Amino acid sequence: MDAPRDGYTWTAGAAVDIGVYKILGLIDSQIEDWDIFLGVANVMIVSVNPDSPYQTFDDLLAAFKAKPGQVSVATAGQSSAGHIAMEIIKKYTGVEYKMIPYDGGNPAVIATVAGEAEVTTQMAVEQADMLRAGKLRPLAVLSDADMDMKGVGVIPSIKKWIPNYETGPNYFGIWIPKGAPKEVIETFGILWDKYIANSQAIKDYADERGAVFTPYWGEEATKKAMSYIAPVAWLYYDAGKAKVSPETIGIARP
Repeated sequence: MDAPRDGYTWTAGAAVDIGVYKILGLIDSQIEDWDIFLGVANVMIVSVNPDSPYQTFDDLLAAFKAKPGQVSVATAGQSSAGHIAMEIIKKYTGVEYKMIPYDGGNPAVIATVAGEAEVTTQMAVEQADMLRAGKLRPLAVLSDADMDMKGVGVIPSIKKWIPNYETGPNYFGIWIPKGAPKEVIETFGILWDKYIANSQAIKDYADERGAVFTPYWGEEATKKAMSYIAPVAWLYYDAGKAKVSPETIGIARP
């Protein structure tokens, strides 16, 4: 954020992060401050260590309710995909949980494999290898439909247990701070339309790891990203985790 706006410094990650940092009081920046270029959208999976007693999501829900705040969930920390997933589950079920934050989604997944935590709710792309190796047991996917992951099988949709579950895709990509030279943004646009949108490698990556290919940029990318940012922003606000109302930074309640 402090680098010169010359187009040579980019950042990357989840659009929802730059969308909610300001309402969480973490960073004074929001999505309108960036030109965004999306690559894939990710979904989260609720998985457990295979040695745990939880064979189904029903079992896990019962444990959350029987031991409020005691079942440990490994995530990548505040505002991460895994944290958002648990807050969504909490919103619909009222369960309490014990979050154990790690320095990234992959460390959170590995910690669950190692038995440091009982559950992880990180993204499918971060869990795919451990799921295929049988080092994690998937219980549910936070998606409107079941997921059929290669080498894993069918993972049931969370809607089997939470029929009124609603949320959008968690979009990921590259961000360039506003103020970069116009020719940089235009060149990135050409790159996205000509190469990224036609990249078989990225399509294969998405198919293999449970992601959705979303090569959007410009106003279309911002609109897509806001479809997920808005419900998450208000989720945090309603849960009492926001420092300011999303409305104060132009995010209307969906």
